[in-house]
Amino acid sequence: MFPYDRHRRLRKNESIRSLIRESHLTPHDFVLPIFVAEGKNFKEEISSMPGIYRQSLDNTIKEVKEIWNLGIKAVNVYVKVDSSLKDNTGKEAWNPNGLMQQTIRAIKDAVPEMIVMPDVALDPYSIYGHDGIVENGEILNDPTVEALVKMGISQAEAGADILAPSDMMDGRIGALREGLEENGFHNVGIISYAAKYASSFYGPFRDALNSAPVDSVNIPKDKKTYQMDYHNAQEALREVEADIMEGADIVMVKPGMAYLDIVKLVKDNYNIPVSVFQVSGEYAMIKAASANGWLDHDKVMLESLTAFKRAGADMIFTYFSKEAAKLLG
Repeated sequence: MFPYDRHRRLRKNESIRSLIRESHLTPHDFVLPIFVAEGKNFKEEISSMPGIYRQSLDNTIKEVKEIWNLGIKAVNVYVKVDSSLKDNTGKEAWNPNGLMQQTIRAIKDAVPEMIVMPDVALDPYSIYGHDGIVENGEILNDPTVEALVKMGISQAEAGADILAPSDMMDGRIGALREGLEENGFHNVGIISYAAKYASSFYGPFRDALNSAPVDSVNIPKDKKTYQMDYHNAQEALREVEADIMEGADIVMVKPGMAYLDIVKLVKDNYNIPVSVFQVSGEYAMIKAASANGWLDHDKVMLESLTAFKRAGADMIFTYFSKEAAKLLG
């Protein structure tokens, strides 16, 4: 009881605050999402994501080497596919000489110890901008899973360390795990986007890859039939449990800042590594407010990242990876 118990004793200076700090942030916590485009010596800033670029493979390799030296040990790879290669099946996704496969091989050749986590989803390859095959106004689950397995095996053959299926089709984790085992890729991991919500925070990402659902007859206008309803929390536990049972090595909550309760809920209920994705809209909001002088960029950035650790995240996918690593370094 007060005055014998004074909580401020342990807050009186930075030295003592750092001694009793519960959550710690390091560059090893970060996974940097990267956008790869065709061409050479190409680098184009994404207007809605200041400081983030679509870039050709040669420039991508330069960045991968840079972030490795900053202590960042993993990248999450996305590719911008030429429109001429898109269709409703996503078959370019398992082209052994496709841009994704070239990128995986190049990163592993340049920095062998870098953990490469390629995105497994059809939306960058789809003429309709959906994560699945579309038929009569419906996103087909089982045919999409078959396509995702082909995609995942192709990525494993290229040298991927951990597959990152972000599609939210039912049963895809079990199918991917079975496919990996049958093809001898016993040590390729799966990080499941287990609790991925149908969120409005993804807008800038879809600008980056031109992967938003197209406005057309018989094409679902959003992704709510497969991504989760943001009103729900307990549903996330069912999704996570199913993916663990099917063979996921790591699970993810996405988006991040508005879903810290879900991160904690998953961490408290399952003994498995938990990741969180600080998505493009979250990044863009901090950048925009900081550019207007409304927020202190570096302080808000580190506070938001620390909140993920405090909630229970073991790793953080964030576009701030490089900037945060430089500050923490």
